[in-house]
Amino acid sequence: MDFIQNNLLTLTIFFPLLAAAVIFLLPSDAKRTIRWLALILSLIPLVMVLMMWFSYDRVDAGIQFETAASWFPTIGAGFHVGIDGISLAMFLLTAILTPLSILASFQIEDNPRMFMFLFLVMEAAMLGLFSAMDLLLFFVFWEFGLVPMYFLIKIWGGKDREYASFKFFVYTMAGSLGLLLSIQIIGLSMGTFDIPVLMDKWVNLQAGGVLPNVNLPVDAVKAVAYWAFVIAFAIKVPIFPFHTWLPDAHTQAPTAGSMILAGVLLKLGAYGFLRLVVPFFPAQANMTAGILATFGMLSIVMGGYAAFGQWDFKRLVAYSSVNHMGFVVLGIAVYAYAYGRAQAFTDPAMATDAIMATSGAVLQMFNHGLSAAGMFFMVGVIYERAHTRDLKEFGGIWSIMPVFGAILIFTSMASLGLPGLNGFVGEFMIVRGSWNVFTVQVALSMLGLFMTGAYILKGIGETLHGPIKDQWRGLKDMTFREHAVIWPLMALMLSLGIWPQWLLVFINDTVTKIFN
Repeated sequence: MDFIQNNLLTLTIFFPLLAAAVIFLLPSDAKRTIRWLALILSLIPLVMVLMMWFSYDRVDAGIQFETAASWFPTIGAGFHVGIDGISLAMFLLTAILTPLSILASFQIEDNPRMFMFLFLVMEAAMLGLFSAMDLLLFFVFWEFGLVPMYFLIKIWGGKDREYASFKFFVYTMAGSLGLLLSIQIIGLSMGTFDIPVLMDKWVNLQAGGVLPNVNLPVDAVKAVAYWAFVIAFAIKVPIFPFHTWLPDAHTQAPTAGSMILAGVLLKLGAYGFLRLVVPFFPAQANMTAGILATFGMLSIVMGGYAAFGQWDFKRLVAYSSVNHMGFVVLGIAVYAYAYGRAQAFTDPAMATDAIMATSGAVLQMFNHGLSAAGMFFMVGVIYERAHTRDLKEFGGIWSIMPVFGAILIFTSMASLGLPGLNGFVGEFMIVRGSWNVFTVQVALSMLGLFMTGAYILKGIGETLHGPIKDQWRGLKDMTFREHAVIWPLMALMLSLGIWPQWLLVFINDTVTKIFN
């Protein structure tokens, strides 16, 4: 038991890889066994995360469950992992959505062994990234998660899956190249990739000096590296105008792929901003915080208007992710602005705004993960029956599938940000914390908030209301398996809307520690 407790984080990261290996060794025709075993094995990381959750020391609120081991000592890279309140929230989100996504994919008949294998590999990559305390290790996990999603879209996607998977791969890789080069220069010049060490050495480099080992000017390298980091993570979020890959990827991805893509993978970019961009480049982040806030506002507004213009239900939900993640970017912009200003740590008002906006951004990452996964699943439920996502083809579905209709409305209201449900809390904190710093951007973002209501009501209205069409009269309501997927998400949406403190305290403790 001591071994498990002492290595709990490492075991949590690598257990999905072990589970993937077990699934891969099963005969391909044992489809039922593959599905159920993948589901059962995917629940074990959730148990491990809950063990960390209940043993997490809120008084400390810093990096915990830390493990450090030699990996590539020649280049200064090591296996160094640890989590704080921000990482813990992302761990919980990943551990919840993975088994639910696997359960949602039980209807897949085409090579379920490889499907489950890729899903479990992707879970390991996501958990590894959220806990990486080494830059090179961070990049390895970053790239490691790209490959499974590429194949999930390419093999099990829709009729345009080739185009969508290629576009997803090209966009992500384009951002990764600059990120890798910057990481290499940082590691080579500093002699280490260890993030806590770099937080001291790299951040405190004398302006106007020359980098050791590479003989390049500090200011120029920091400027180039900063924008390389920003672009890589902006593509992943995605921030307008780097978002165009997302609707195509979502539209063609299988339902479970869309659930995990929107639920977790988009959060990798936002997490990169929180963990690397702002702490590594505080001066640059402060100077460009207004630009970041503006692009966050544009994501909110353009994402909302683009979503309203869609008639493909899944594409509408995809654009809604651009809209909602814009609020996350807006909160991160406040974090960037305050973190890079010395007075933020002595000015109580600025610190309070920054803590509220940053904590709200992390909470919104979690909340959006739940509501987006739920929305994509509900779209998948109706698509599996009707074999269309065209909103013009629907109408009157509520009278035929009343349970589906009620759950779709509940999930849509959570996505909309109805008070009492999860979407409201995070967005309110972001708007409140951002107002004093980026008043203009927040005011303009309300246009996008208005459109959020418009596109949500459009999706509900076109699907559930109106005259009943004869071709839908035979549609069956939701099955037990489908209920088993959506009800845990709904329970979490409601609990976070009524009492968000059960999650927020972990996030807020860590964020508060940053500004103290």
